Amino acid sequence: MSKNTPLSIAFEPEFIAGLKDIFEQRIVFNQLLGLKIVSVQPERVVTRIDMKPELVGHFAYHRVHGGVISAGLDATGALAVMAATGAKHMDEPPAQRLQRFGKLGTIDLRVDYLRPGIGTHFELHAQVLRLGSRVASTRMEFLGPEGQLMSAGSAAYIVS
Repeated sequence: MSKNTPLSIAFEPEFIAGLKDIFEQRIVFNQLLGLKIVSVQPERVVTRIDMKPELVGHFAYHRVHGGVISAGLDATGALAVMAATGAKHMDEPPAQRLQRFGKLGTIDLRVDYLRPGIGTHFELHAQVLRLGSRVASTRMEFLGPEGQLMSAGSAAYIVS
């Protein structure tokens, strides 16, 4: 999170609803993964994926596919950038801030798979390390049902 952004910012319900609509409805691939927003704060976001048969990558162990992990981390990192960008521009109305995400895209993504993705559900956490005028850097975590770290990621996103 940028040093210039206060951590005490509370987003308006309209902004949160708009983010949920973009993230959970308009990005159809997130629907396919079953990605849902758990919480959105300027400095950190949390999402969740419930395990379902369509996400299995190894049939014998009922493990989640690595592509699901990387796509989930990427999407959650992008959501963190949306939150940080929204917090940076609190002087604008919520609808105007939501328009800022049209050019957001992934530049680079790195994922370290640390443990097999086995569980009934998974939580994904992301935070913005730096929000520049053109590029944002993030760190993400993919956690199992008991909170164990299963995968870690980092990414860079174009923001303008």
